[in-house]
Amino acid sequence: MKTLLNLIWLVLCGFWMAIGYVLAGIICCVLIITIPFGIASFRIAGYALWPFGRTTVERRDAGAGSLIGNIIWIVFAGWWLALAHITTGIALCFTIIGIPLGIANFKLIPISLLPLGREIVPTDRPFATR
Repeated sequence: MKTLLNLIWLVLCGFWMAIGYVLAGIICCVLIITIPFGIASFRIAGYALWPFGRTTVERRDAGAGSLIGNIIWIVFAGWWLALAHITTGIALCFTIIGIPLGIANFKLIPISLLPLGREIVPTDRPFATR
C-alpha cells in the first residue's frame, strides 16, 4: 500500500515539491554560509519525493545552533515551501483518492518550516534514534 501511495504521490505532487526543495537547496549551496540549509533541503527533497513509510523524529544532539538556523530558514525559504504544502494539500483533499495525499502534505509542513534538528527515519523504527 505504501508503494502504491508513493507512486500516486510522485505523479500528483511529489515530483514538483521535490523540485522546490532542490531549488531551495541549490540557492542555499551557492551562498557559502548557508550550505547546512542546502544539505537539509536536499534531505527533505528525498522525503518529499517518497514520504509514505517514513517519518521524522527530533535529534537529541540538536542545540541552540539548530534553533537559530531554523529561524533563519523560516524567514528565507521555509514559509514558501510550507505554503506550497498547504496549497497542494488542500487541492488534493478535494477528491477521495487525494485525501491521504493531502494529509501527507500537511505532515510535511512542520519539517518544511523547521528542518534542522530533525531526522527522517522509516516508520517501522521511529524511536531508534532516541
